[in-house]
Amino acid sequence: MTFEEAHAVFILHHVERRTGERKGRLVRGHNEAERLFCRNVWWPVRGSFDDLHPEYEVRDWRGMSYFCDFVWLTQPVKLVIEIKGFGPHVRDMDRQKYCSELNRETFLTAMGYQVISFAYDDVSQRPEVCTTLLRMVLSRYQAEPGPTERLAVLEKEVIRLACRLSRPLRTVDVREHLLINHRTAVRVLQALCGKGWLVPKEGPTAKYIVGYELQRGAWRSL
Repeated sequence: MTFEEAHAVFILHHVERRTGERKGRLVRGHNEAERLFCRNVWWPVRGSFDDLHPEYEVRDWRGMSYFCDFVWLTQPVKLVIEIKGFGPHVRDMDRQKYCSELNRETFLTAMGYQVISFAYDDVSQRPEVCTTLLRMVLSRYQAEPGPTERLAVLEKEVIRLACRLSRPLRTVDVREHLLINHRTAVRVLQALCGKGWLVPKEGPTAKYIVGYELQRGAWRSL
């Protein structure tokens, strides 16, 4: 099934199951930005629209309806995805709207949702950035890997750790972060060096490796 076919079925499925304002909001609200996200970001990553809900209604702490651009609902994940244009979300936003948006995102977090946002400019012009970041988020919720996949999962987690640190990665960092033994930590680091994602950093005497530096762009492999 092509994207156009799958997207049409996806929207029709939700339209037919809604009434009133929930239906009207979907018909009116699923516009260019949301369609581009489906085409450029979600479809390349997932290849289907299973468990994705467009214009999803959530009641806030005041009992008022708020419609999220998308919510991905699985057990036990509740992921809110927002597409934000510079105009309505930055240039044209006053202090009250700014406060309301932050309060709403905090409330959603308190209700068990994870909220992520993508800039419209990235969705339309630099979708590869969005697909990489989306894969990183969704990979946190993948099923428990089998023995043959465990090393690849550990490698990705080490790259994430290296991205967060502002210094060369050490074996002890990997060991403590992943709760694995020294031998496994070394194995993962060596595998990442072999794939060109990490570069070993030698000490002053060049006899020992004292750390590992992340290659530029390695995070795009996630």
